[in-house]
Amino acid sequence: MHIFIIVVYVIGMVFLGIYFAKREVKTGEDFLIAGRRLPGIVLAGTLLATWVGSGTILGGASFVYQYGPLAGIIYFAGAPIGIIILYFIAGKVRGLEKTTLPEILEMKFGSTTRLIASIFMLLAYVGIATYQFIGGGNLLSIITDLSAETGALLIAIFVIFLAATGGMFSVAYTDFISSILIVFGLLIALPFVLPNVDGFSGLANGIPSEQLSWTGGLSVIQLIGFFLPTLMLLLGDQNMYNRFSSARDVKTASKSTVTFFFGNALILTAVIIIAASAIIMYPSLENTDMAILQVAADGVPIPIGSIILVAAIALIITTSNSFLLSGAGNIVYDIYIQFKGKVSHKKYLRLNRIAVVGLGAFGYFLGAFFPDVLELQMYAYTMYGAALTPVILAAFFWKRATAAGAISSIIIGGSATIIWEQILNQPLGWNSIIVSLPLSVLTLVIVSLVTNNKNRIMEQNTKVSG
Repeated sequence: MHIFIIVVYVIGMVFLGIYFAKREVKTGEDFLIAGRRLPGIVLAGTLLATWVGSGTILGGASFVYQYGPLAGIIYFAGAPIGIIILYFIAGKVRGLEKTTLPEILEMKFGSTTRLIASIFMLLAYVGIATYQFIGGGNLLSIITDLSAETGALLIAIFVIFLAATGGMFSVAYTDFISSILIVFGLLIALPFVLPNVDGFSGLANGIPSEQLSWTGGLSVIQLIGFFLPTLMLLLGDQNMYNRFSSARDVKTASKSTVTFFFGNALILTAVIIIAASAIIMYPSLENTDMAILQVAADGVPIPIGSIILVAAIALIITTSNSFLLSGAGNIVYDIYIQFKGKVSHKKYLRLNRIAVVGLGAFGYFLGAFFPDVLELQMYAYTMYGAALTPVILAAFFWKRATAAGAISSIIIGGSATIIWEQILNQPLGWNSIIVSLPLSVLTLVIVSLVTNNKNRIMEQNTKVSG
């Protein structure tokens, strides 16, 4: 049953990719932002599937299993808060009619900031896409007789194919289908999971008392250290901004965040309940990342479990697609074209497809042969939220932010993350964002105010001398 549903899903996605490659994708803009033609329901679906990947199904479930459902609520709370803030940004992004997030940053902070941001995003996105390959391979090894290494290779090939053929069109519509699949699968599983633990009262009585506190045994600072990355990454994730740019119009971009909000709330509620049930059903689970997948494998009827497992693979695939597509846009649009100048639509499209294949192959190679380097790249994703997100928000909400402040903020936030994680080895058990985010924000504010005042003095002197 598991293998049959996976095969059906893969065949369907392949046909969708081929369809959009032939019918819809004619230019680089079609490839990267779907020609700015995505309808609202599809846009909301791709936002949801892009955000809810292995980080939710595996990492988020692991957090709930270890620290309990109440701490899990705080851990996941960054997403709904971030979506509310994105509601006020989405329409502005669509109205700018830009292709990538670094291009938007260039409007306020200049070309140097655009280049630095692009490089930073590339480092982060290759790392996170690679982890999706690895997670998908591990999941395939559970469902089938394939090894994790073979599964990772198959996932990488499939992801690269979908992203390189139909671009944002195929990614968006496969995301839409995947989002329906995961919402349906998780919600329909609840009536089968809860009786196994005697309902909500059984959860309250069966979960250890320490795991029923709001901190789950963590200190408040440690819990904040888990909450902030989710919030900051969502607010700064280029995938979100690319999708807003893909909307049919400004109104569609804003409204899509409402559906995104409620869809995300449904998924997170189901994840917390199922992962909390796993605490009782499998009290000695060694690999806590497998909490929900273990329930899907033998805690619910086979057809329901099949839907959950295939939906998990679908989300891993769609998340990988998004990161490869965004990274390709950074390479071609924000780096290559800035140095080489304008290119024809046909060449632009070809370069984007080559970039997707190159990034995907490099990511797979990195994960298979250099896992230690990949670990360093994952710190870059933490730095993304700590260093880039304050600059991104400043571009929309703070007029006095300057290019010097933006560049300094990125450098300080990134450096603080590396020093805290690699050199100091997480003192006090705090995640680096507790330190790097405040330093990044303070640097942005102080340097911007100083350089803003200098600019004003120069303008005044120019007027006087004139």
